[in-house]
Amino acid sequence: MSIEIRVPTLGESVTEATIARWLKRPGEPVAQDEPLVELETDKVNLEVPAPAAGVLEAILVEAGKDVAVGTVVGRIAEGPAVAAPPITPSAPAPTPAPEAPTTPAPAAPDAEVRAGPAARKAAAEAGLPLAAATPTGPKGTVTREDVVRAATTDAQPAPATPAAPPSPAEPPVRTGREERVRMTRLRKRIAERLKEAQNTAAMLTTFNEADMSAVIALRERFQDVFTKKHGVKLGFMSFFVKAAIEALKAFPAVNAEIDGEEIVYKHYYDIGVAVSTDQGLVVPVVRDADRLSMAEIEKAIADLGKRAREGKLAMQELQGGTFTITNGGIFGSLLSTPILNPPQVGILGMHKIQERPMVVAGRIEARPMMYLALSYDHRIIDGREAVSFLVRVKECIEAPERMLLEA
Repeated sequence: MSIEIRVPTLGESVTEATIARWLKRPGEPVAQDEPLVELETDKVNLEVPAPAAGVLEAILVEAGKDVAVGTVVGRIAEGPAVAAPPITPSAPAPTPAPEAPTTPAPAAPDAEVRAGPAARKAAAEAGLPLAAATPTGPKGTVTREDVVRAATTDAQPAPATPAAPPSPAEPPVRTGREERVRMTRLRKRIAERLKEAQNTAAMLTTFNEADMSAVIALRERFQDVFTKKHGVKLGFMSFFVKAAIEALKAFPAVNAEIDGEEIVYKHYYDIGVAVSTDQGLVVPVVRDADRLSMAEIEKAIADLGKRAREGKLAMQELQGGTFTITNGGIFGSLLSTPILNPPQVGILGMHKIQERPMVVAGRIEARPMMYLALSYDHRIIDGREAVSFLVRVKECIEAPERMLLEA
C-alpha cells in the first residue's frame, strides 16, 4: 500500500514552500517520523517526517520546485523499514579493489557532515557530496563557500554509487569575476518586509547612551552563582528585555500597532530578539517576557538562538512579537539605525560597549558606554514619547535596582 507524503500546514499566512532537499533516495528504507524532505519557507526551514514506515517508493517533486500546502511530493511503500535490495548485486565492480580491508573508511554521509542549509543546498545543486568539501567554518562546519570551492576544483567523474535525485534549481551562474545565485525564500521575504517597513511606516530614529558600569558590576558579582544555579550565563540581553518592558508599560504606544484606521494597544509583552543565521536575520519571540525571571529570559534566548542557527525553529516561534530588540554590538557596531519589524512600531538597537571619557561629578572618568537607538513609527509615536521611552531604558540600565523596585 502506498502512503502519500504531503506538504503540511506551514503556519499563519504561509501557503507555499520550496523543496530544499530530499533526505532519502527512492528505494531507501524509512522509519515512521524519520525526516524525509527539507522545506524552505519564507521564515524557516523545516523537515517533513515520514507518515509511516516502509520504503521511499517515489519522489514526485524534486529539489528546487515550489509546492503549495497539501501538495503530494512523494510516496512511501508501507511495510517494515528494511533495507532495499542492492542494485545489480551480481554485476562485478567496474574496477577491482585489491586492498579492500585496508582502504580508508568511506566519507561520512551528508547527514553526518556539519553544514548549514545553504551549504547543503549548494552541494545538492552541484551534485557534490558534502564530505568532498574542506570545512572552514566554526567547529568544522562546511560553508556554502567551501562547497563552491570544492565544486570548481573537482574534476573527477561522478561516483558509481546512485546519486541523489537531480535538482532542477537554478545553479550559480559564473561570468568572469561575478556569480549569480538565486535568492532563498527567507532572503526574499526579509527583503520584502524591510522594504515594506520603509514604504509604509513614517520611520524615525532617536539616540541616547547608557553607562553600563552598574550592569557590568552586577554581572561580575553574581555571574558564578547565577550560572551554577540556573545553568546559563547572565548576559546583557535579559537586562535590556526587562528595561524595555518597563519602558513599554510607561509608554504603551510603543507596544502597539496600526490596523487600518485603528491603533491596537497590546497589554502583553512578547519580545522579539533578532538572531543572525547563515540564512539571514530571524526574530524568534520570547512570549510573555514580563512574567519571566531574568534566568528564564536568558534560557529562552539561548534556546531560541541555538535552534535558529540550526534551522530548527517552529513557525509559531517567529510570529506575533509586540516589540523587537537587536544587538549589533556583538559584531562590533558602534551606532546604527535599526529598521522596524512590521507590524511593530518600535525596535531597540543595542551596540558595542566602549570605554569613553565621561564627566562624572565634575571629573573626567573612563566609563563603559553603549549607544542606544530606538527606531519608531512616527504615525502613532510622537518624538516626546520616543525620547522618553529611551530615557526610561537608559535609567533602568544605569540603575538596574529600579527594575526590582519598579521605581
